Amino acid sequence: MEKYIITAFEKNGANVLDESFEAQDDKEAKKIGEELLKQKGLEKNSARVVSSQGKLVLFKR
Repeated sequence: MEKYIITAFEKNGANVLDESFEAQDDKEAKKIGEELLKQKGLEKNSARVVSSQGKLVLFKR
């Protein structure tokens, strides 16, 4: 399992979500990230998911 970090932002740049989670691979991490955003009502916010190596897995603007 690899560690990933999801971060979501308001339009003014304020950080509203910063959590880590584990996933088997980048594909699963992207799916988990999208689900977390939906669960927290942040699917319309800018967001990103990055791997522990710094690889960008998901970017929503």
